Amino acid sequence: MLDEARNAPERIRGQLPRNAAILADLGERLRRDPPLAAVTVARGSSDHAASYFAYLCMQSRGIPVASLPLSLTTLASAPWRLEGQLALAVSQSGQSPDLVATQRALGEAGACALALVNTPESPLGAVSDLEVPLYAGDEKSVAATKSYLATLAAAAQLLGHWNRDRDLLAALEALPERLSQALAQDWSAAVEALAGSDRLMVIGRGAGLAVAQEAALKFKETCAIQAEAFSGAEVRHGPMALIDPGYPVLVFAPPGAEQAGLLDLAEWLKSIGARVLLAADERVAGRQLTLVDADHDALQPLSVIQSFYVMVANLAAARGSDPDRPRHLNKVTCTL
Repeated sequence: MLDEARNAPERIRGQLPRNAAILADLGERLRRDPPLAAVTVARGSSDHAASYFAYLCMQSRGIPVASLPLSLTTLASAPWRLEGQLALAVSQSGQSPDLVATQRALGEAGACALALVNTPESPLGAVSDLEVPLYAGDEKSVAATKSYLATLAAAAQLLGHWNRDRDLLAALEALPERLSQALAQDWSAAVEALAGSDRLMVIGRGAGLAVAQEAALKFKETCAIQAEAFSGAEVRHGPMALIDPGYPVLVFAPPGAEQAGLLDLAEWLKSIGARVLLAADERVAGRQLTLVDADHDALQPLSVIQSFYVMVANLAAARGSDPDRPRHLNKVTCTL
């Protein structure tokens, strides 16, 4: 896991130019025939990556994007009608039967079916109109890292071309170097603070909620810690009742529109006795964990999760766990 997380910047450095033409063509197609809405088809880490795409798509395109319960196809045989919509499927392997069945049904129902898949020529790609390879390379650890980051980078590149967002595309060119810097950050304070924890809360907001969700999953599968992710706007709507003195809370507060509210929330959490681990850029005094500024709001989540992956791999080792072989889990999960 640790080696694969460290390999992510180089994988993305190779991915971006290889996908530039295909995503530029797709962006032109989507501008010429803009979808009225979009749905996403994914599970696990891939679903968190789809949430990242959904937020940025809704933010920039103004169309609704929803994550579909796959059982609506596999168990309920829902009568889909998706003319004029986009169906984005995301998967590391592209093999799970429920993903394939749902994507096939959505395409037959009129959707423009797009797949982001790390394994080329997959069954999922075969039932899609277009398969975009992630080029993350072979990923042996059960816990996805570089494939998740590659998916986020591909989603950002797609939206950059779709929106003709020159600033985002320029920031993507510099992203591999930013991720290399993120790898070098010292998050040992989090390892020390969480080595004996059995529960915690992870907080993000906006596009950053997708990486808070991913972080919570990684805490579960690599460290056997019961971690839950929440938006910074949700915490006072019930989850705050979980917090007692010393309760650990990891707050992701990268630069951007959401940062001020997240910093205020971190201070409030401290005031009620939570043990707050604040991850923020170097301009923020009082942070425990330093984030590298990705130089574009849309890319801040990638810098966050890159630093997190190194920390959680070290935390798993400190707790005596093997992050490459979590108990009860397999690399490819086939669900119906």
